[in-house]
Amino acid sequence: MPPAASRAIDNLDDDDYPAYTMGRAAEMLGTTPAFLRALGEHRLITPLRSEGGHRRYSRYQLRIAARARELVDQGTPIEAACRIIILEDQLEEAQRINEELRARGHEREPSA
Repeated sequence: MPPAASRAIDNLDDDDYPAYTMGRAAEMLGTTPAFLRALGEHRLITPLRSEGGHRRYSRYQLRIAARARELVDQGTPIEAACRIIILEDQLEEAQRINEELRARGHEREPSA
């Protein structure tokens, strides 16, 4: 196992590492902790919990929360904003899988 210092540095590069407290995440997004809690209630993001039970957010989760904030700021109700983002994510994943399947299909086709 690498020394603790190198693991800490690796965590800084990890988009999924829960590095931000709720207060810091809200401050970075220019929103309130209640907004972040609402995103969790609507199952858009699920923060990890520290040993003390405090919510911790990753950079990836903050990007999703920022997208939700954009939609809410434009007048979209929070429930709808969460659903839109979930559907956008599902569409992106489906398109990625579709592209992979197409690429595999082209690999298997005999050349003429």
